[in-house]
Amino acid sequence: MLAAILAELTMQAPYLNGQEVETIYFGGGTPSLLSADEIERITDAIQEHYNVGSIREFTLEANPDDLSYSYIKSLTSTAINRFSIGIQSFRDNDLQYMNRAHNAKQAEAAVKATQDAGFENITIDLIYGTPGLTDNDWKHNLDRVKEFGIPHFSAYALTVEEGTVLHHNIKKKKTTPVDNAQSAAQFEMLMDYVAVHGYDHYEISNFALPDMHAIHNTNYWMGVPYLGIGPSAHSYNGQARRWNIANNTQYMTSVLQDKKTPFEEEILTPEQQLNEYIMTSLRTMWGCNLQKIATTYSDAYYQSVLKNAQAFLENGKMLQVGDKLMLTNAGKLFADNIAAALFV
Repeated sequence: MLAAILAELTMQAPYLNGQEVETIYFGGGTPSLLSADEIERITDAIQEHYNVGSIREFTLEANPDDLSYSYIKSLTSTAINRFSIGIQSFRDNDLQYMNRAHNAKQAEAAVKATQDAGFENITIDLIYGTPGLTDNDWKHNLDRVKEFGIPHFSAYALTVEEGTVLHHNIKKKKTTPVDNAQSAAQFEMLMDYVAVHGYDHYEISNFALPDMHAIHNTNYWMGVPYLGIGPSAHSYNGQARRWNIANNTQYMTSVLQDKKTPFEEEILTPEQQLNEYIMTSLRTMWGCNLQKIATTYSDAYYQSVLKNAQAFLENGKMLQVGDKLMLTNAGKLFADNIAAALFV
């Protein structure tokens, strides 16, 4: 797999068309299985084939049970300067419900070990809406973020994907299903909590102390092109999306033997590009820029979006500040539906 990733990095060099690379994100699986030497081999290949100035952010996604102090310390010799740790919860009951491999003690140990090794730029994931998670329990998880001094975190409502163990257990009535009303109430509680404790709610599911917003994620929401390497990796250049085949064996065979990246591609129409802009921008604290729509697309699209927004401006789910449309806290509960209503 490492050989295939290195080979694809070489093959895909023209994709970004010389654009300077600001961020690198190792995620989407278990990149914490890589040793420091293997990470450096990938980093060297990026530096050789891409326009790398000074990398502002290099994130490694990791499971808590992979993050021993000795492993983290070994990574201080690499260019990694940020960790994304899949905590999900600091409570054993929640982790057991979600069938996670780690426990609450390992979750706390992973955060502490990362900080003790000298990494201050940390983000974690939390899940709310888990059956059995009371509001006090949810506050406990949020309090742990604050107590550890974690500068950035993401929080998502529990969703049940088909084909998972959780989906099977709920279907067979072996475990409690998700309560949507509970999820909505805990999201509202989350918004109130971060406002009090100084975190910017800068995207629907992302929260950061001032100046600690994720650069990589922010670029994604702003429509900056990106290149994904490896099985299932997605890429975007402003006009098209492509995604690599998910099967590991087929991916490695295609790259190493056939000397080509196995991907599918979708060319986006101007309407699709605009709708994606509406969807992503509306999720952020910066909002959807109407003037940008008029300039980049057309005045007709500008008028259409503004007209479609009127009902939400009147019912308090959106507000308009200058040329920008923004979701209110009430609107954030319905972000996807509101964005779809604005589509052209």
